[in-house]
Amino acid sequence: MRAVDHRLPADRCGLLALARPGARPRAHRADPPTVLSDDRLTPLDAAAGPRPARDVVGALRLDEPVGDRPRVAAAMIVSADGRAQLTDRSVGLGNAADRALLRELRTGADAVLAGTRTLHAERYATLLDDDQREHRLAHGRTPHPVVVTVSRRLDVPVAEIPLFDEAGVPIVVATEEQTGTLEGCGADVEVARFTPGTLDFPGVLAHLADAHGVRGVSCEGGPGLLRQLIAQECLDDLLVTVAPKLVAGETLTMLTGDRFGDTGIDLALADVHRAGDHLFLHYTREHP
Repeated sequence: MRAVDHRLPADRCGLLALARPGARPRAHRADPPTVLSDDRLTPLDAAAGPRPARDVVGALRLDEPVGDRPRVAAAMIVSADGRAQLTDRSVGLGNAADRALLRELRTGADAVLAGTRTLHAERYATLLDDDQREHRLAHGRTPHPVVVTVSRRLDVPVAEIPLFDEAGVPIVVATEEQTGTLEGCGADVEVARFTPGTLDFPGVLAHLADAHGVRGVSCEGGPGLLRQLIAQECLDDLLVTVAPKLVAGETLTMLTGDRFGDTGIDLALADVHRAGDHLFLHYTREHP
């Protein structure tokens, strides 16, 4: 799950180019690597030059569908011991560079997918700043990405999620409930009804593509939703920020649910960044 209530102007989203897997490790130096600022990612490859967060997101090709479905990139943050929250939120794990990357993902995607529990726990509101909306418009997109969530019984606590009261925000709630409604919403809420037993992520993505022209989706969790997305062969890129904290306890991990078989699911490491003591990992997944 990701915190959503921190504004960060686009001009503070500088990142640096990434180290490539397989590169020879550099010799140990007594002096630590120079960190440009708290909102910039320093490359593990010292020869690489500056690279804005917007360029990193552009390289994900979120405007290029995968076959007949939208491309999906998930962004998650965990502590060094794999916990996705400090207490009941992820807000204490991130830094400025992590927040910049998340907001640029929202800027570059046609839709943002988050579980109902995540929307509630993180109190989603104001996903984009004015300059990010302007950037979307300048590139032929709607001013705001479609926000997508799944609630089989349509039991969404809309009064406790500020985003549902923001005028002009398009929200799609996928459900198997055939008669219920969501009342008191200031946002533009669509209830997408699926026949009971048929609600899955391939179907949700197909609806987004057909009804809203969605080409790319940024997934923000939580752990249960992300596991389902992976299990149903709907994840293409996984961006993991590792925070320099140890949490322990019984707080959530990045994924919850049944194990992925005896061998797990293999990923390929595409890129690595750092920002201060935060580590940024970009994995891709090859689909069968």
